Amino acid sequence: MSNSPFLLAVRDSMRLRGYSLRTERTYLHWIKFYILFHQKRHPETMGAEDVTAFLTYLAAQRHVAVNTQKVALNALVYLYQQFLQTELGDLAFSLATKQRHLPTVLTVTEVTRILAKLQGVALHVVQMLYGSGLRVTECLRLRIQDVDLENLSVTVRDGKANKDRQTLLSRSCLSWLPQQIEHSLQIQRKDNQNNVGPSMPTALSLKYPNAFRDPGWMYIFPSTGVCPHPITGEICRHHLHDSAIRKALQPAVRAAGIRKKINCHTFRHSFATHLLQAGYDIRTVQELLGHNDVKTTQIYTHVLGQHYAGTVSPLDRLG
Repeated sequence: MSNSPFLLAVRDSMRLRGYSLRTERTYLHWIKFYILFHQKRHPETMGAEDVTAFLTYLAAQRHVAVNTQKVALNALVYLYQQFLQTELGDLAFSLATKQRHLPTVLTVTEVTRILAKLQGVALHVVQMLYGSGLRVTECLRLRIQDVDLENLSVTVRDGKANKDRQTLLSRSCLSWLPQQIEHSLQIQRKDNQNNVGPSMPTALSLKYPNAFRDPGWMYIFPSTGVCPHPITGEICRHHLHDSAIRKALQPAVRAAGIRKKINCHTFRHSFATHLLQAGYDIRTVQELLGHNDVKTTQIYTHVLGQHYAGTVSPLDRLG
């Protein structure tokens, strides 16, 4: 069914509008699930009541998280309002239970212990996750032109919600980043001899066919091999896959003797929390993380145990 003419048409419409491949796959998954839920009825024969029934099923029967339900809703809104040009109107569906989970945060000592157990590219990537507050995919997608070694800044392009933002570049990264960039450029030069280069945005590669030769477009953390581009089919070199970092991280966490549930995103949480602990303004942290709403950033004040600056337990004031 994934290769059905209808789903292929939906896919092409998303590519025309410039949606990311990750969003494309996610939306197609939920649209396919929606069609199967309604016994393969065509979406044109269904409407708001059918969408409501599906979203309620996800909450009441599948017990999905509220954010998962929101993603499914976004996919179906795209299907009807953008692709089918049909307004859904008000949808009265059951909301998934919104559970509040505080993020896991490492202490400074714990970060140091984990970094001591990492090496090579995995060490450098995790240093940037913690030093710049990056998501792992944002870090791996960095190109040479996105890093300013002189002004110690990193530009994240097409991040979450297709936003660009600037964040910090740790001075500590200067001990290895220039060498990593030169290593990537050597790979690019060898690839260029075979008329191959880094994977490029489709529209840009059509407008500037030789842009893959520009050093600025080379990934800082390139993959170890070349592969066909998922859209154009051209042979190219993509960035390192995030699974390589995850596989290296878990043994390092165990070797460091840390029993918290830790993943790559934990270092982004720790970046934000440690900045707030150091007294930096929450609005500054919001900008560095790229949050639309300061309420999202405020969760880190709860991790601190200080909902307001200077608040301490009354027990500590006794005696």
